[in-house]
Amino acid sequence: MLERLKTALVNIKTALVDSFVGAIALGSLFAYGVMRFVDIFIEPITHWITQRQFWEMSNHNSAPPPFPYQFAFTNLLTSAILLLIAYGLLRWLYYSPRKVKKKGRRQSRNLWARVR
Repeated sequence: MLERLKTALVNIKTALVDSFVGAIALGSLFAYGVMRFVDIFIEPITHWITQRQFWEMSNHNSAPPPFPYQFAFTNLLTSAILLLIAYGLLRWLYYSPRKVKKKGRRQSRNLWARVR
């Protein structure tokens, strides 16, 4: 069962890499993540400006609207999730794990002798 899952994941990985669908998906995930990061700064300001303009047009009996920080937090969370998914997909698709070879004593002695 586990071997079938590994084979299926390898097949999906090769299909995504060979057809460039993985690269397109990575590009769109990174783009959405960056756009959400920029929205951290833009959306609260625009929301505050529109609330302020509406407050100026209506009666001034109430206090002016506070700065809406909650929009920054939701965009920060969304941006972080998108960028983490994109980074994980990038690592899985395009960076293979390093294969560590165990060297025996003979090989290490031979390499040391070659250096001298």
